[in-house]
Amino acid sequence: MSAHAEKAERFLALHRGGEPLLMPNAWDRGSAVLLASLGFPAVATTSSGFAATLGRLDGQVDADEMLRHAAELAAATDVPVSADLENGYAADPAGVAATIDRAIDAGLAGCSIEDYAGLADDAIYDIGQATERVAAAVDAAHRGPVHLVVTARAENHIHGRDDLDDTIARLQAYQQAGADVLYAPGIVGLDDVRRLVSAVDRPVNVLALPGGPSVAELGAAGVARISVGGAFAFAALGGLVEAARELLDQGTYGYWARTEIGRAAVRRAFGAQGV
Repeated sequence: MSAHAEKAERFLALHRGGEPLLMPNAWDRGSAVLLASLGFPAVATTSSGFAATLGRLDGQVDADEMLRHAAELAAATDVPVSADLENGYAADPAGVAATIDRAIDAGLAGCSIEDYAGLADDAIYDIGQATERVAAAVDAAHRGPVHLVVTARAENHIHGRDDLDDTIARLQAYQQAGADVLYAPGIVGLDDVRRLVSAVDRPVNVLALPGGPSVAELGAAGVARISVGGAFAFAALGGLVEAARELLDQGTYGYWARTEIGRAAVRRAFGAQGV
C-alpha cells in the first residue's frame, strides 16, 4: 500500500471510533503544521479561511487555486488532509469527477462536495442532480488504489432553507450514492442532530457552532466527526484586528502579553530556535 493510500485508509478509520474525530480547519501551510503538532489526527481546509488569505470572500477561489492550496497542506504534514472543494467547481457530474481526479493527484485523503450551486434562481441543486454529482464524485474517488474519503454536504441550513426533512432525504440519497461521510452544516439543535444521525447509516460530521452541543453531547448522539469551518481562521484574524486597533487607537503594546503562546507553539511545531 502506498503512503497516500494508507493515509486515506487511516482517515476513514478515524470515523469509526467511540468518540468524534475532532478535525480542525487550517487556512495555510503553517496553520496545518501547527494544528497537527498539537495532536489533531486529521486536518481539513476551509474555503472561507483560505479565501481570506488571498484578500477575498468565500466562493471567490477557483479550482486551480484551491487544489494547489490543498496539495500544499497535504504535503506539509503526515496527518490526513481533507479539502473543502465547495460544489466540485462544476455543475455536471463529469466535471465533478474531474475535480476529484485532481484531488487525488493532490495527495488528499478526503474531500467534501456540497449541493450549493450558487445560482441566483435556485441556490441548491435539485436532489436528483445533486445525487448524480455525489455518485460521480464517489466513482472517481473509489475506483483507484486510493480510497479518497468523500463527504457529501447538504447545504440547506446555511442558505436559508431550514427544512430538516429535505436535508435528511438528501443525505439518505447521498448515502445510497456511496458517500463515505455525511454533513449538513448549520444544524445546531441536539434533537435535530440525533434525528439526522439516526436516519442514516454513514458517519456524520457536525459543524461546531456557538450555542451548539458540546463535543461530549455530540459524541453521545452518535456524531462521528466535528469540524470548525472557518472559525479558527477568523479567530486568528480577530486577534490581529484587536492588536492592530490597540496600536492604532491607543498607542500601547498590550498585545505582546498574548504572543508567547503562539511563539512557543511555533517553535515546537516548526523547529525554530530563534525569535
